[in-house]
Amino acid sequence: MFAPSFPDETENGNEERQGPHRMSRGGSTMAERQDRPPSSIGQRKVSRRGLLGTAAGLSAGALLASCSVFQRKEETPKLGASADEIIKARQLTPEDVTAALMTYVPSGKYDEYLMFSSTGHGGQVLVHGLPSMRLLKVIAVFTPEPWQGYGYGGYTNEVLEGGYFHGKPILWGDTHHPALSETNGEYDGEFLFINDKANGRVAVIDLRDFETKQIVKNPLLVNEHGGCFVTPNTEYVLEADQYSVPLGGVYAPITEYKEKYRGVLTFWKFDRQKGRIVPEQSFAIETPPYWHDLADAGKGPSHGWAFWNSINTELAIPGIAEGRPALEIATTQRDMDYLHVVNWKKAEEVIAAGKYEEINGFKVIRMDVAAKEGVLFLIPEPKSPHGVDVTPGGDYIVVAGKLDPHVTVYSFAKIQQAIQAGQWDTDEYGIPVLPFEQCVEAQVELGLGPLHTQFDDQGYAYTSLFLDSAVAKWALGKPYRDDGWKLVEKLPVQYNIGHLAAVEGDTTKPAGRFLVVHNKWSVDRYASLGPLLPQNAQLVSIAPNQPMRVLYDCPIGIGEPHYAQIIKRERIKSWEIYPEVGWNPHTQSTDPNAVLKVGEERIERRGKTVEIWGVLLRSQIRPDLIEVEQGDEVIWHLTNIERAKDATHGFALGGYNINLSLEPGETQTIRFKADIPGTFPFYCTEFCSALHLEMMGYFLVKPT
Repeated sequence: MFAPSFPDETENGNEERQGPHRMSRGGSTMAERQDRPPSSIGQRKVSRRGLLGTAAGLSAGALLASCSVFQRKEETPKLGASADEIIKARQLTPEDVTAALMTYVPSGKYDEYLMFSSTGHGGQVLVHGLPSMRLLKVIAVFTPEPWQGYGYGGYTNEVLEGGYFHGKPILWGDTHHPALSETNGEYDGEFLFINDKANGRVAVIDLRDFETKQIVKNPLLVNEHGGCFVTPNTEYVLEADQYSVPLGGVYAPITEYKEKYRGVLTFWKFDRQKGRIVPEQSFAIETPPYWHDLADAGKGPSHGWAFWNSINTELAIPGIAEGRPALEIATTQRDMDYLHVVNWKKAEEVIAAGKYEEINGFKVIRMDVAAKEGVLFLIPEPKSPHGVDVTPGGDYIVVAGKLDPHVTVYSFAKIQQAIQAGQWDTDEYGIPVLPFEQCVEAQVELGLGPLHTQFDDQGYAYTSLFLDSAVAKWALGKPYRDDGWKLVEKLPVQYNIGHLAAVEGDTTKPAGRFLVVHNKWSVDRYASLGPLLPQNAQLVSIAPNQPMRVLYDCPIGIGEPHYAQIIKRERIKSWEIYPEVGWNPHTQSTDPNAVLKVGEERIERRGKTVEIWGVLLRSQIRPDLIEVEQGDEVIWHLTNIERAKDATHGFALGGYNINLSLEPGETQTIRFKADIPGTFPFYCTEFCSALHLEMMGYFLVKPT
């Protein structure tokens, strides 16, 4: 192949593991596609002269063989062709066939793992099966979604209203970091949390029915990025601002940035029994106006602590028109930023002692109190860090700095020793800054643009390299491995990788086997469907004692996945139907307004209020004729009385923006004013039976 390989910088050199310009499975190299943008700013480029020089060193036979790859034309296999004939017609390599067999899940069989990933400004959560990479579900979160009837009537409207900002509807979100609930540091498969970077919100998803139950708006910040991350027993859901504002988002001139703008680290209390975040039991810690990035909670020996990265410790402010440098320059002047180290167990004691202030009804530990009480410490870290990841045993904290080719490994034991020694400096806000050299265990050089790290069950770590468009595999030190703290292997991916997720790779017991990388550019991976290209999620094998390899490319055409978590499917205990007829998914209990059987449906009028109790079953909506007067308030209770698995019914009322999905046993209530006179059919939107089209009725609104 006409592609430069990586230098001999790895332990396991592999001829097939070539640079970002290696042959793509589509039969072209990045170097050849001069009409397209480079795959990354820092990526190696292969010049025309370099290609000719490489070709000159090949034998004529090898050169012809290489060229034939570029010119190959796949044939369509004949119907009923054998496996060998299909392989020959499609010109598949043995590696292609092996990858196909490793990812194929036959019809009727289930994937072994489930991956929950964000969609960025798509505002939702995706559920993929692994290893097939099949998209199984889109969970509606911050954005109305019609197939699930989310945001078009019923209790889901109330969920969305929980995330309004000063009463203003916010009907989109920028989801980044899903977090599965944990018990003893392991995923328990009960709940999923997801953040909204754009609007400073956190959502709670109940995995019994895969539906969003709560959205809370942080009253102290506007944007956030350092969420969601959970403590080992899901006591708290962690969230931190990204771009500092005066607490509460009130106005202050940008020139008063140092004095009035602040960061905030939030600990949302989670009530597992209720399945809800409890704002009145939650608290936050005020920090200097550094911009916070990612976070992780301690575990094992570091349980009770949490860690956040930060950028812009330069305290730079925008103002290009006023003569200030661009923020990309101004925020990268220092050699080091600050890792925030938080003793949240101590913070609980401070809150219990009443040493806090209330801002917008939220408990806040002020900076001076946090410093005095030993709640907040800082440690220098490589500039512009992104990932901060606690190793499975909780003994090390791994930080990746985007502008540093290393990952920096901090020892929690050394951090504690430095705190106990008490020999620290402070930043200009009085926060203790622990000595960098006394806290660091190791630094491992990996490559350009390290971002985020995951772990396997063999003592290895995997870090995404954005500028190299590669995954770096490296060995942890003791007690994980005796040959630790060194790079083992680098695998090129396509292209500009952001986050990555290994199977249960951020828990106390990683499972290994597979890794999924989320790439920001797909460039030449898929058919052209216009200038907006899909993101590219690639499934990677990380099987023990084998080189890493890309198994599958999966286009993500619904947004920009950032982070993901992968759980063993067996841990998810979701319902196939709701426990009882008349189940209210919002309260997770029976609804007093449910109609439990046919014949109990009815209509009642009380003055200008019309209340309806109805049922849905194959193939009827009962009652099927409703007549009201213009201006009436309508309260409509609908119950799907089916008990068969997958016997979902929909309910659509044209003209009134009402659309529900009612799974077997579910009850929902819609409330609206009949302010538009006319004749409005309503019908079932799910093709539920042979007489599905007859499952309808009329809603008549008589003009006044």
